[in-house]
Amino acid sequence: MAERQLQPVADLLGSESTLVLSTTAADGSPRVAPLYYLAGDGMRLYWFSSPRSEHARNLKRDPAAAIAVYRPTADWKQIRGVQMRGEAAVVADRALGERITRAYVERFRLGTLFGTAISRSRLYEFRPAWLRYLDNSKRFGYKFEWSSKP
Repeated sequence: MAERQLQPVADLLGSESTLVLSTTAADGSPRVAPLYYLAGDGMRLYWFSSPRSEHARNLKRDPAAAIAVYRPTADWKQIRGVQMRGEAAVVADRALGERITRAYVERFRLGTLFGTAISRSRLYEFRPAWLRYLDNSKRFGYKFEWSSKP
């Protein structure tokens, strides 16, 4: 898919701050959690979570995840959002983790007070393999899909 067609997705991800993460519990049932996130290159998304949270335990067992990000609106003609499927895991690259942490703290104006919470949390990265973008402002039902697999 042309990079130009993916630009609205990147713009949406860069302008919003909350995602809805879906994971699978040990019994196979779905779980969802709203989380603050930071958008990165390649439509990758980053967030902090306690390793004891249910979604972190689910991801440790099964990295498959689905995410939704949308712009809140009361007008159906302005519905715009993205649904994604892929995998999420703890960021292992220390340099990347430090860079994302600085950007996250700056974006959300967390200052030093959040340092303790970050030290008790893990930084997660979501890597999309598929997405569907919706934008009713273009026309009702406008959408396109992208997949990393041909």
